[in-house]
Amino acid sequence: MIRVLVASKIHEKGIEILRSSGIEVSRVEEPPEDELIKAIKGVHGLIVRSKPIVTKRVINAADSLLVIGRAGVGVDNIDVEAAKTRGIEVLTSPEATTQSVAELTIGLILAVARKIAFCDRRIRAGEWPKKYAMGVELSGKVLGIIGAGRIGSAVARIAKFGFNMEIVYYSRSRHIEFEEEFGAKYLPLEELLRRADVVSIHVPLTEETMHLINEEKLRLMKKNAILINTSRGAIVDTNALVKALREGWIAGAGLDVFEQEPLPSDHPLLQLDNVVLTSHIGASTEEAQERAGVDIAKKIVEFFRAKGYIK
Repeated sequence: MIRVLVASKIHEKGIEILRSSGIEVSRVEEPPEDELIKAIKGVHGLIVRSKPIVTKRVINAADSLLVIGRAGVGVDNIDVEAAKTRGIEVLTSPEATTQSVAELTIGLILAVARKIAFCDRRIRAGEWPKKYAMGVELSGKVLGIIGAGRIGSAVARIAKFGFNMEIVYYSRSRHIEFEEEFGAKYLPLEELLRRADVVSIHVPLTEETMHLINEEKLRLMKKNAILINTSRGAIVDTNALVKALREGWIAGAGLDVFEQEPLPSDHPLLQLDNVVLTSHIGASTEEAQERAGVDIAKKIVEFFRAKGYIK
């Protein structure tokens, strides 16, 4: 009997797919490392979301593990090298959350550009902040997209055809289809930062992208520019961003991800009115979570079927 441990909450349709394929499913929600080490014994497959952290210790403790499935995009919570060393395959379901993250990205752009969250806070405090809430339109503005993959493309589609924004982008290589679909222009990162009115980040966290947006890069941006990050927190140097927001190097920021999650109650970002903060909710829609659970379950079933472990 093939056993799969589901260590994060996934949609029940995903669980049904696993069980209907003859797989025995056990469940524990986001266990700490020591608990996960105990639970991984005798397990052939593991499914997680952004938590728990699947460390080298966890992987080395697994005596039967063949595959790890990440319900969603990004594997920075999985020690992929340790898994590779043990011959354990790592699967993801990156397509599942694309639209949800893209829509949140646009929401953050609007919230910063039109000072929506700022007004909400002030009105709840008994004020009427109209004279402090002058915003900007998105139409005709330049959107600089860092990373022209699935989510970057979805954001470009909404921005181009919904708001008539001009699209420029930076990635490790040019994407001709992206350029043709959105009339986008490829720019080196430094030039993109100088030109864009809104900069939106859509790249994975790697050694190369760690603190990709640092003090030097922030100083290149326009004083009226907006920075949006719905990818991974550590791609932006938080200390440098706080300084940029305090000192007016840029106009504002919208952040769904942070170097430290959850944010501590005394974090300096919480004291700033020109930043909109959400709690890593890019994929937190009913539709995205159903797709992610179903997609990763299907991939796990296909993996064991291809190996001949199940029919």
